[in-house]
Order: sequence, then structure tokens, then C-alpha cells
Amino acid sequence: MPQIRVLIVDDDPLVRSALSHFVSRGDDVEVIGEAGNGLEAVAFLERERPDVVMMDVQMPEMNGIQATDAITQRWPEVRILAVTTLDGSDTVLPMLSAGASGYLLKDSSAESILSGVREVYRGASSLSPRIASLLVKHVRETEPETGAAAALEALTDREAEVLERLAQGMSNAEIAQSLIVSEGTVKAHLGRIMVKWHVRDRVQILVTAAHAGLVDFR
Repeated sequence: MPQIRVLIVDDDPLVRSALSHFVSRGDDVEVIGEAGNGLEAVAFLERERPDVVMMDVQMPEMNGIQATDAITQRWPEVRILAVTTLDGSDTVLPMLSAGASGYLLKDSSAESILSGVREVYRGASSLSPRIASLLVKHVRETEPETGAAAALEALTDREAEVLERLAQGMSNAEIAQSLIVSEGTVKAHLGRIMVKWHVRDRVQILVTAAHAGLVDFR
């Protein structure tokens, strides 16, 4: 089975040890390194290339938001999974906008954290409905972009239905069940939205849609 190479970035060595223990339970995951801050993480990537970086947000010297932006700019193929105690809009939105493909809280179960690593590795996203809701609410209320929706290529009716369910925090399987289609069809619709809007993953679809006022939470 192919190995998912993981770098763990956190300024607390005990947290790094715990996260390493959690994700190493997966036969398909290999922790190839640890870093205590964003600067160390960037330096590590200059030597080796992990598939997934598990990134804390608050760290000295270079925080997780700055490091995520630097890494996604230089190595866009590397996926970032935020793993942090912070769930406020002042960290969630900047972290996801910087390029993180997922956002998990440190009180998540070991299985959830391992699943999050696998999801972002596959090109999906790991984003709880609560975090997704906070993201969209914050963008809609504080960062309206006049004319943003008009600037985006229009979605088909089915793509819009997929987007609506994505904004509700549904997984691909749940969207497929809701629309009575296959998961492959859902993935194809999401892929077309990414191409139309020039974004790289589900999280960036949400960010873009939120800026444009195209999604609501109920």
C-alpha cells in the first residue's frame, strides 16, 4: 500500500508525539518528520517533500497561516491539514484562505485525525460542518465582494445543488445519496466547479462561493 508521507508541525513536542502516534496507526501513513514552527517546516520541505503537512496555527517565529501560504505557493502539490485548538473566525478563514485543505480541532478523535490526513491526501477536504458554517458566515458578514458572483463562471443547476450540499458540510457520499447519483458523479461535478472557478479543492470552492454570496447555512 502506498505510504502517505506526513510532516507534523507544532510548537509543543508532546502534541507532536501524540499526533504522530495517532496517524501512525494507519498502515498507509508514515510520519517522516516534525517541526516546531513554520520556519522549520519550510526548511524541512526544502530537503524533503511530504504529501501532507499537519499544521498548528499559533507558533513562534512563523505561524501556521504564514507557513501554509509559503508552502502552498512554493509546493502546491503538498496538502495542508490544520490541526489546532483555535476555532475562531480570525484563524479558520485565514488558514483556509492561505491554502489549507482541511481544519480539525485537536480534541478530535484519533480516528478523525487519521481520516483527515487520508482525505486531504486524496484531494478532498476535512472540514467539520461547524467549521464550514463559521467560515461562510464570517466571509458573508465581514468580507462582501461586490460583483464577485457575476465574475464567476455560472454553474449548472446540478453543480449548484452539489455546492449547496457541500456548504452544509456533506461528504461526497452524503451528497451522492441526497441527489441519488454515484459518488463518481459528485466528484465529477466538483471537479468541473474547480475548473470553472480556478480553485484547487472543496475548501477553496466554499471560500469562493462564500465571498460571492452563493451559499447559505440553515
